[in-house]
Amino acid sequence: MTKALQAAGGKPWRPGKMSTVLVAVLMTMPPLVVIFSGRIGDQAMWIKTAVDGIRGGTDDDVSFMKHPTTSHDKLLGGLLVDGFDQESCHSRYQSAAYRRNAGRRPSEHLVSKLRRHEDLQRRCGPGTAAYSAAVEQLKSGKSPAAAEASPEACRYLVSISYRGLGNRILAAASAFLYAMLTDRVLLVDPSNEMGELFCEPFAGTTWLLPPEFPLVGYQGFYLHTAERYGKMREDRVLRPDGGEAAAAAPPPAFAYIHLDYNQTDYDKLFFCDEDQRLLSSIQWLVMRTDSYIVPGLFLVDAFQDELAALFPERDAVFHHLGRYLFHPTNHVWGLVTRYYRGHLAWARRRVGIQVRVSSWEWESPEILRTITSCTQDEGLLPRVLDDTDQEPPATAAASARRGLRPSAVVITSLKSWYYEKMKGMYWERATESGEVVVFDQPSHEEQQMYGVRAHERKAWAEMYLLSTTDVLVTTGKSTFGYVAQGLGGLTPWVLPRREVNGTAPPCRRDMSMEPCFHVAPLYDCKRWEDAGKIVPHVRHCHDMPAGLKLVDRTEW
Repeated sequence: MTKALQAAGGKPWRPGKMSTVLVAVLMTMPPLVVIFSGRIGDQAMWIKTAVDGIRGGTDDDVSFMKHPTTSHDKLLGGLLVDGFDQESCHSRYQSAAYRRNAGRRPSEHLVSKLRRHEDLQRRCGPGTAAYSAAVEQLKSGKSPAAAEASPEACRYLVSISYRGLGNRILAAASAFLYAMLTDRVLLVDPSNEMGELFCEPFAGTTWLLPPEFPLVGYQGFYLHTAERYGKMREDRVLRPDGGEAAAAAPPPAFAYIHLDYNQTDYDKLFFCDEDQRLLSSIQWLVMRTDSYIVPGLFLVDAFQDELAALFPERDAVFHHLGRYLFHPTNHVWGLVTRYYRGHLAWARRRVGIQVRVSSWEWESPEILRTITSCTQDEGLLPRVLDDTDQEPPATAAASARRGLRPSAVVITSLKSWYYEKMKGMYWERATESGEVVVFDQPSHEEQQMYGVRAHERKAWAEMYLLSTTDVLVTTGKSTFGYVAQGLGGLTPWVLPRREVNGTAPPCRRDMSMEPCFHVAPLYDCKRWEDAGKIVPHVRHCHDMPAGLKLVDRTEW
């Protein structure tokens, strides 16, 4: 209570001091009157206040919560395992307590597959004899010939980390799924703070590529790289049809998979069955992508049965992979939990709004109107009265009598303008229902910064905070929003990016919580065909029609 009095502008109360009446009005709850008379100390009289409404209250309307959580399953239905040092990574077993939405349950096949892959990572990861032998083979400049390779030989996938944090998270999740499907050890490029932001996902080993990795300059691999798979296919160094020359030559020591925005048609052959058979003979693969390539993996015939068993709910792939892999380190978790306890834990309803705009749209009244109409038309936030309308005292009083707690809105954006405008709107005008809405924004970094540790930590914390909300509004095409919705198990309402003519259609509910694969293949390896019509659970994205995303409802 002392802290509350200090926050109200006064000095702490001290026994023996005579005091008069103190009236404190808290903006986030019904008016609060605390009266002290006489000498403060053992004789103090406390009048019951509306603070009880903040702590307890009655939640009359929980219809916005699709899956209210009744208990906290720290292992997420078997997705995680016991045995990690909890002090080294607080978030791993605490995260379930910070979400009302319990999320989807993983399939038994996925849980079993994860346990087997963890064994593979420990058996073949850095520091093992198998890893040392594989590195020596890589230094030799060639993969072991098929006749020489033992059944126990380990194969590896190196995921190059680059671009923004959302891109890196989606790329690492994609690489992990591909590693599971092909029984490869996943090693993640440790640059760009990957080791500083995320706890190790595998017990007893590391997923970070050791600094002495022999492929010098692998981070600079690009279209010019001689070992690029698409180039080797184009030059017929590698041929899926075999042939005498191909059969006689041993497979290369490694292949570089280039799946960046400027990938060629030959690079896209990665998503073809015959090419997957070719790649299976190469011990080391290095993959460069900043995209969520998972929808493309669902187009590969050889993977489809396994993927169906792993993910019977096709719209929950990243939801499971993200919650398995990405646990904030203790410093980032401190940012998350401190903000959560101070700004979200007490709220009746938690609404997340992620605003990603271009540099020329920092302060766009049109985008602000889109956000306002989206949140109010869809019932995510109450409508506000016009300036000419009278305050609704009866409704507000009824809400106060019921102890109805306020709704909390967390806005994430590089700029503070949208937050200030939304906060001002709901402060200066009453809502039609009398409901109180409290706005906050954890940070506004002004511009995206790459390689700045403090900036990356805040970005990761804010993604995670958005995932703890009950309903979520994101900006189309934003990987930041994709990560938040997947971790939270939330199908968002999507704010459209403005078209060339400066207009933007209204927001719409997305078809699933899955991220969009922006740079998707256009054909199915045998003939030119619309990739969004090849299999029933891969469709074109609403926010980027050329992209692909996974859905569970086939009628989309």
